[in-house]
Amino acid sequence: MDLWCVGRRFHYSCTAMSITRVYLELGRHSAFAVALDWPGWCRRARHPEGALDELDAYRERYRQVVSRPFRPGPFEIIGTLEGNATTDFGAPDVRGPWDEDPLSTRELSRQISLLNDCWTYFDAVVATAPAALRRGPRGGGRDRDAVVDHVREAERAYSSRAGQRIVKRTPWAEQRATLTSALRTSLEGPWPPGYAIRRCAWHVLDHAWEIEDKST
Repeated sequence: MDLWCVGRRFHYSCTAMSITRVYLELGRHSAFAVALDWPGWCRRARHPEGALDELDAYRERYRQVVSRPFRPGPFEIIGTLEGNATTDFGAPDVRGPWDEDPLSTRELSRQISLLNDCWTYFDAVVATAPAALRRGPRGGGRDRDAVVDHVREAERAYSSRAGQRIVKRTPWAEQRATLTSALRTSLEGPWPPGYAIRRCAWHVLDHAWEIEDKST
């Protein structure tokens, strides 16, 4: 079988090592490489080769987040999706044909567990981060509490798309529990559970790493 890893072709037998299923979401000015089976392991660059490079570079950083055994093999590109304006804005926003297949009960529980790992990691980062974060080269960016508010409100919106509306000012722990329940019961919503988990995990972990990087 042919496997692609960081833009270079490798040849492995199916039994040599496990593979990591990755898909690409390509906008006009932005590309995402997304690990299908590892929610939160998703990186962005201007071009697909760069996105794959970034995804590969974050293997060890992602390993520090998850509590389950993480032994990813080489990347196998399972598909390429045409992005949209949200892709270019900076968020993965396109579902693939793989999202039409329901997750097994066991796989759904595994992926929800990984989402919880991302939440736990985010909370730990926030607890030790300074209130004022380092600004970008042009003075842009948000401080810690503004990032936290943004993540909380985004998760509330994500819950609606997963099929469960959450009212404003719901305590965050309750909000997360409600979202988790919606994912487990596969409520009817615009986002299927697998995609909703990946989107939420990417968002919370991307901002956790942002806070880490801007705390020094």
